[in-house]
Amino acid sequence: MRVRPVSPDLLVAELAERFASASPIRRLRVAVDGAPAARPDELATALIDPLRALGRPVLHIRAEDFLRPASVRLERGRTNPDAYYEGWVDEAGLRREVLDPAGPDGTGRLLPALWDAGTDRASRADYVTLPPGGVVLVSGTFLVGGGLPFDVVVHLELSPGALRRRTDPDLAWTLPAFARYAEEVTPAAFADLVVRADDPRRPAIVESDGDSV
Repeated sequence: MRVRPVSPDLLVAELAERFASASPIRRLRVAVDGAPAARPDELATALIDPLRALGRPVLHIRAEDFLRPASVRLERGRTNPDAYYEGWVDEAGLRREVLDPAGPDGTGRLLPALWDAGTDRASRADYVTLPPGGVVLVSGTFLVGGGLPFDVVVHLELSPGALRRRTDPDLAWTLPAFARYAEEVTPAAFADLVVRADDPRRPAIVESDGDSV
């Protein structure tokens, strides 16, 4: 195993090169998994332009646009860490509308957003077509361990101390959920590439010899 410090720009460039070097025929389904404090949405967004410059069509999907309705999501209260961990994201919807259509036998017709949590109504997003060779980046929390069919998993890892420091005080109630995730799933063990993100200015890539997309 190697731990290699990189700059944020180099991290983006290396990930884009890795994803772009995958099969030019099939679509690539990439999970960018991490706590909000690790900024998975920001990393996925930063990958869009470099991947397009390398000739790959890209679609970025945020897991928070696939939340369950509030009546289900908040049934046990607004700050219940177990509910947050176990059932906020509509994994069946994410699989049906994004991951299966982007798979080897899929149509490539993907829905960018299923649910608008702000209005608590179904999203009015239109379907988009991701052509063969395209990359769909799915960013969010708890994406690993539930059987979602990703081709590549990038996990943004925070130490417990960094997670506490960098979590918004209003979201401190979520910390037990991430402790469960680390203990029960061990997402780093599932990941194709782990990025240590304790300091966002100085990430480090953790990889074993022979790692590849």
